[in-house]
Amino acid sequence: MLDSEHKQTLINRLKSIEGHVRGIERMVEEDAYCMDILKQVKAVQQALERVSALTLENHLNTCVTTAIRSEDEAEKTRVVTEIMDVFRATGKL
Repeated sequence: MLDSEHKQTLINRLKSIEGHVRGIERMVEEDAYCMDILKQVKAVQQALERVSALTLENHLNTCVTTAIRSEDEAEKTRVVTEIMDVFRATGKL
């Protein structure tokens, strides 16, 4: 669960990314130089990675911490497996 501060930070970042993507769309429509488009796409990818990192940090500090401290072994296993699955899916492992 995101606290209100983290939530607002993520919403603000996502709105910024959305605007940036619209700008890239305009660049494509206006036949902008390919390298300029690629640079902007890379900036959006990095911004999304930051959103991902902030979300993961929040998840580790809240949901995972709670699960690890609990007595429920199945819940501990579930959260670790869940995190590993995300990393495997992104090719980070």
